[in-house]
Amino acid sequence: MIAVTIARLKIALDDVKPAVVRRVEVPFGIRLDRLHLVIQAAMGWTNSHLYEIRAGGVGWSTPDPDGNGGDDFLDARKARLDRVLEDIGGKTLKYLYDFGDGWEHKITVERLLDPVPGGLYPCLLDAQGRCPPEDVGGPWGYAEFLEAIADPAHERHRELRDWHGDDFRPDAVDIDRLAADVAELAQLWSRKPAARRRRTA
Repeated sequence: MIAVTIARLKIALDDVKPAVVRRVEVPFGIRLDRLHLVIQAAMGWTNSHLYEIRAGGVGWSTPDPDGNGGDDFLDARKARLDRVLEDIGGKTLKYLYDFGDGWEHKITVERLLDPVPGGLYPCLLDAQGRCPPEDVGGPWGYAEFLEAIADPAHERHRELRDWHGDDFRPDAVDIDRLAADVAELAQLWSRKPAARRRRTA
């Protein structure tokens, strides 16, 4: 049996206050397309925009099924976290989500460890700060959004409250829901294909 190494990752969303940080554990050999899905689930994004994972001046993404824009990236389905980090000789990656809004994340490998016996990976360990709403305009749009919803006298207060609703609190993170979304990926990826039945004469 091949020993699996687990990587504890810190994922921090750049240029936003209050801080939005997640800690997850993933197999160190995870494919980058799957790492993208883990980040989406752990952060609370909706996976409705393009993404790029960058390291050492190289970018990976999932090819567009329509063949549009695929020349700019390597195929994330053919790259593994452990090999990418070995190639660049570092411990950090950049993750860009939504090329329009430009949400940049820093991914840091904090430590490598042995898996917990019987544990399923990936798993979410910790979550700080609520993920910004999709399509809010990136970090600068998010800062204006927070300012506007907190101030009834702000000229965009009503517009942004109507757009998002009245319940947005940047410090209120639903860690149970995020952990369940990450655990769902672990369950999906741990399933073994059903053994083929032998044909009998």
